[in-house]
Amino acid sequence: MDILKWFTKNDTDVKIKMSQVKQVGLLAAGCQPWNKDVCAASGDRFAYCATLAIYVYQLDHRYNEFKLRAIMSEHKKTITAISWSPHNPEVFASASADNLLIIWNVAEQKAVARLDNTKGIPASLSWCWNAGDAVAFVSHRGPLYIWTISGPDSGVAVHKEAHSFLSDICLFRWHPLKRGKVVFGHTDGSLSVFQPGSKNQKHVLRPESLEGTDEEDPVTALEWDPLSTDYLLVANLHNGIRLVDSESLSCITTFSFPSSAASVQCLAWVPSAPGMFITGDSQVGVLRVWNVSRTTPLDNFKLKKTGFHALHVLNSPPAKKALMSISPTKNHHTSSTSEAVPPPTLSQNRAFSLPPGHAVCCFMDGGVGLYDMGAKKWDFLRDLGHVETIFDCKFKPDDPNLLATASFDGTIKVWDINTLTAVYTSPGNEGVVYSLSWAPGDLNCIAGATSRNGGFIWDVKKGKMITRFNEHGKNGIFCIAWSHKDSKRIATCSGDGFCIIRTIDGKVLHKYKHPAAVFGCDWSQNNKDMIATGCEDKNVRVYYLATSSDQPLKVFTGHTAKVFHVRWSPLREGILCSGSDDGTVRIWDYTQDACINVLSGHTAPVRGLMWNTEVPYLLTSGSWDYTIRVWDTRDGTCLDTVYDHGADVYGLTCHPSRPFTMASCSRDSTVRLWSLTPLIAPLLINILVDRSWDDIIGNTGE
Repeated sequence: MDILKWFTKNDTDVKIKMSQVKQVGLLAAGCQPWNKDVCAASGDRFAYCATLAIYVYQLDHRYNEFKLRAIMSEHKKTITAISWSPHNPEVFASASADNLLIIWNVAEQKAVARLDNTKGIPASLSWCWNAGDAVAFVSHRGPLYIWTISGPDSGVAVHKEAHSFLSDICLFRWHPLKRGKVVFGHTDGSLSVFQPGSKNQKHVLRPESLEGTDEEDPVTALEWDPLSTDYLLVANLHNGIRLVDSESLSCITTFSFPSSAASVQCLAWVPSAPGMFITGDSQVGVLRVWNVSRTTPLDNFKLKKTGFHALHVLNSPPAKKALMSISPTKNHHTSSTSEAVPPPTLSQNRAFSLPPGHAVCCFMDGGVGLYDMGAKKWDFLRDLGHVETIFDCKFKPDDPNLLATASFDGTIKVWDINTLTAVYTSPGNEGVVYSLSWAPGDLNCIAGATSRNGGFIWDVKKGKMITRFNEHGKNGIFCIAWSHKDSKRIATCSGDGFCIIRTIDGKVLHKYKHPAAVFGCDWSQNNKDMIATGCEDKNVRVYYLATSSDQPLKVFTGHTAKVFHVRWSPLREGILCSGSDDGTVRIWDYTQDACINVLSGHTAPVRGLMWNTEVPYLLTSGSWDYTIRVWDTRDGTCLDTVYDHGADVYGLTCHPSRPFTMASCSRDSTVRLWSLTPLIAPLLINILVDRSWDDIIGNTGE
């Protein structure tokens, strides 16, 4: 009986058995390079931030590999910092540019507390080591605020001494052992140290070469020696690394680089090897290994062409502990300096044995990887990921394994969906790329639409821009569509109210003036001279290029807010759909001049729209309500709702040769791949025989 109910669309049980669409792949974002504290680690997990989403990875002990555990994407503005709770591995905090602080629970994958007015954009934040539920944050020149999240003293307090600084704060660190001790690193290269019961030290320990000058040399990294109450590693962008004593305010060691051109972007202590730390260069992706008893690096590894942005060291996965080299016992040292066991002397022919441990490496180009220091190899390196909202995605017409994406970060990337890696990326610096369209067939070109640089054609294999379109001036182009019936024509629509049709060499064929901004356009798949548009004035228009008239053939009214995308059905002539800010999708019949259905269910503006290329009545939509919905457009039934994206869903696409594999993209900066097959099987049976299931199987006696 159960299976019969599954097929009976009007049965209430159907909703319980839904969510048949299954996620089968995910292209994760890269790490943003804008802010300092956007990578954090705790025990067997680490997190990094794209611009609007936080990715949490955790060690899967069964397979001894790190896997994506959660994506958190409540922030609406750029995330500026994250910090893991030292008391609870399931909890971390994040801050964003709209003066918002969020406390997250990883196990529950949700926000558990919010602070809405941080009185400035937090540049750095950190859990207070001496209080289980307090987070400190600071912006510009202070003061340092401490938010007690729960309990009788809940609320925001100002640190009594940490305020009125003379230079902006780059980052700050609480001491993990000494209660209440905290250090700040400033853009002028100085440090400020506060601890209860001691004299405050403001703007001390600037690099010697800066003394008496106004030059700035920002502190790029700052980490307390885990084995000392007073020692501190500090890196300045131009003056390198020093080990300093926060009590005597003296420099213990200044470390030397092989090249004067090298500058340090980040550093981290190696917990499994006392006295050892690693650094990442800012210009080139060189990882250097150091020991505090020696002023020059023990080893240097060039891991990538682009510079480092952040570094964290995780303790070794348990399964690899048998491989650990024997490290000194605890009583051999009181700090990571002179009493640490000196490193072996190296002959040129003998490689230095790196300690066990994994370095989480984030790079300036958004690349994120996990480097196994003991084995000197990447556990994984995900290169070229988008770091911002992805607005559009399209499969290559002649290759269902290649998927192109367009992003707020100014690039278009082409992904191999089998390996989930980026294989091509456009030159960038385009402002926002809102839309893309592949050239027909095997031409290997992509047309892109940008916020300020007009339109362009990018030759993917040659890696260069070959044409630009500037007819819309500085107005943003929201949609670009390359005609697949006539490969010489490309359409664009813009905030200037025009939909422009031109040849690929730039000759303007038509300029269709609208009363307001035009957001979407789509070529008919049955008539090469027909194009539809979606406009801010709430209307859908259809134009016929074979006439000289600049007036639309049809205007469809009915939406109660702006229309964004429009899509012609590939299988039913004259049928098109439109998605609107009114939260509905409307199905129009061009031949009847009518709206034949309204699909209601989304609770926010609709963006993504995709007809299935195999099942004529099947339509998928994506919305700012974070969901994807699959519809039967004959009766307006929502067949399935997918909640996996953590933010607005912008683009949806499938390849004709794989009609039941779908890709989606979102403000959560992911591209996800989905299988519609579990949902489709019963629908196909209905469509093939064009009869209801009840008719097929007869009276079931219900």
